[in-house]
Amino acid sequence: MTKDFIVLTDRYIAATYARYPIALVRGEGCMVWDSEGKKYCDFVSGLAVNNLGHSHPRIIEAIRRQAGELIHVSNLYHIPQQTELARMLVENSFADKVFFCNSGAEANEAAIKLTRRYYNDRGKGDRYEIITMTNSFHGRTMATITATGQEKFHKGFEPLVPGFKYVPFNDLSAVEAALTKNTCAVMVEPIQGEGGVNLPAEGYLKGLREICDAHNLLLIFDEVQTGIGRTGELFAYENYGAIPDIMTLAKSLGGGVAIGAMLAKGNIIKSFIPGTHAATFGGNPLACSAGIAALKAIMEEGIISNCKQVGAYFIKRLTGLKERYPFILDIRGKGLMIGLELDFPGKDITITCMEKGFLINCTMENVLRFLPPLIIGEREVDQLIDILDEIFRGKVPKVS
Repeated sequence: MTKDFIVLTDRYIAATYARYPIALVRGEGCMVWDSEGKKYCDFVSGLAVNNLGHSHPRIIEAIRRQAGELIHVSNLYHIPQQTELARMLVENSFADKVFFCNSGAEANEAAIKLTRRYYNDRGKGDRYEIITMTNSFHGRTMATITATGQEKFHKGFEPLVPGFKYVPFNDLSAVEAALTKNTCAVMVEPIQGEGGVNLPAEGYLKGLREICDAHNLLLIFDEVQTGIGRTGELFAYENYGAIPDIMTLAKSLGGGVAIGAMLAKGNIIKSFIPGTHAATFGGNPLACSAGIAALKAIMEEGIISNCKQVGAYFIKRLTGLKERYPFILDIRGKGLMIGLELDFPGKDITITCMEKGFLINCTMENVLRFLPPLIIGEREVDQLIDILDEIFRGKVPKVS
């Protein structure tokens, strides 16, 4: 059966993904099953989408109920579910208003557009350049791949969108040096995800806030991957005491349903008026109902506290592996966004883990990335550690 899916995928689907040779058909909690009935413990969670795991009852109920009432209606009209989700986000963040869309790339596009519009409205249209970081990832649209500080995503799509500069992550002096009269904003992931789970240095995000304040720039936090509890706080910026002007969300916001959001302070987002930006499906009743249920579950079911506890335990267990295997270069992470850096490519490790019933991810070729559902327990962590230990033992040269 799986072979049939693979053949049909190759025949009918654009080859934009290097897919593993399994077809997942069912999920419950932290577990998923493939079309052959094999069970896997999911430490990818849809790339940080399924923070509540699979088939969470509150998400299922919200989707079923809303699908039976109204799935979609145009933003030409008021949408109560959209208003409620926006209220919840505003009341639990720095922001005053929200713009809804469908994905992280769209949310980042909205942030870029809002930034340029904000300065244009103030007669400063020459301020259009945005500073982003090397090894960042902001999306796959033309503007967001340009904002992404990785050349491999740029190749073949030139000419790129003008108005972006790249500086090293965690280097405040490089940001200062990159400033010109045309600079309007700094855009950064509080923790770089696709770039290898790179954490901000002590004071880095606060330093960015100070630079932006000193030079009248906007500070944009891309929390598409870090948001909604992933780092042990509802939003990653809460870990670091630096408040942005604009923040983007997606991935886990809808509990598995596609949705994106851009949040901003009121004096900034008022530059978006009718006709300046839109998204046909953005904030529709179905997605927002799922988002309301997901946000309530995250805040009411002890999910964030579990994320902190199990995340700390996970890092401790991985650190134990690092002490035994010299080819493990680093362990880093916050909450349940964790990376293990190897001195060799990690793809074979992910394949072996999959064969043994554990789904993990590898990014930047040599960083094993762990993004389990935030409901994961220490028992599942121990099981994965045992598998990794077994695999790593096979990498140690035997003494003759």
